[in-house]
This record gives sequence, structure tokens and C-alpha cells, in this order.
Amino acid sequence: MKKHVLLGVCLCVLVMTGAVRAHHGDAGRYIEDVITINGTVVELQMTNPHAHIVFDSTDAAGKTTRWQAELGGPQQLIRNFGWTPNTVKPGVKITLTGRRLKSGAPYINLTERARVVLEDGKEIWKTANYGEPTPPPAEGGTSGGNNGTP
Repeated sequence: MKKHVLLGVCLCVLVMTGAVRAHHGDAGRYIEDVITINGTVVELQMTNPHAHIVFDSTDAAGKTTRWQAELGGPQQLIRNFGWTPNTVKPGVKITLTGRRLKSGAPYINLTERARVVLEDGKEIWKTANYGEPTPPPAEGGTSGGNNGTP
């Protein structure tokens, strides 16, 4: 009986470790250089584990693309920045700086070297490391991690 309980506990730990690792392991998913993009808010999604701003951006050729911008968790936004579900209203023009997915999909991560500015110039989100240079590639020539250590 003890063997079955021990096996069950070990299996649970293994499964949970994989789930946590899958959620937080963004190494290699994003281009390390930041981009800045302008758009018009469609909606703010204050959902766990990360809040998202859905916005439309129109390129120089006039093509509009729907983007998603990933922020920290809603509780962090509420507690540290005073956000409410009405902080970023549909129709508001915004400028976002963050890291884009390597796949080229219209998705930007705002958790590293990032900020969000409203059309009136009011900054409503900025990470502690905003404005820092792109970290050097990791030893071995890859640029996968997002922790900024060489």
C-alpha cells in the first residue's frame, strides 16, 4: 500500500513540475530585441494567469492585423499599478514596446523591457528593466533566455 501512495505522490510531483515549467519556460519563444507598435484597443482581458490587451494595428500598406499583448497577472496590475477593467478602454490608441514571438505571429510579450503608453502620452505600464539593452547571447551562441544574464 505504501508503495502505491509513494508512486502516486511521485507521479503528481512530476506532472505538476511539467505544468509549471511549461507555463514559465518562455526561453526561445520571443525575439530578444524589442519592437514598438501602435494600435487601437479592442479589449482588455483581465484573466489569469496573464492579462492581455487585444488591439488592432494598421501597417503602412493599410493592412490591419489583430494583435495580443501579454502582461503580468491581473492581481499584479491591480495591486502595483492600480489597473481596473476600465484602465484600457476599447477604441483607445496605444503604443506598446515588448518582445515579439519568433514565429512572427501577432503576439507581443510585455513582461521584459516593456511598456505601454496611451495616446495622450500617459505611461500606464513599464517593467523595471524597460530601456535596458538586449542581453548578449547565452554562452554557445544562442539567444534563448530572458533573464538577461550572459
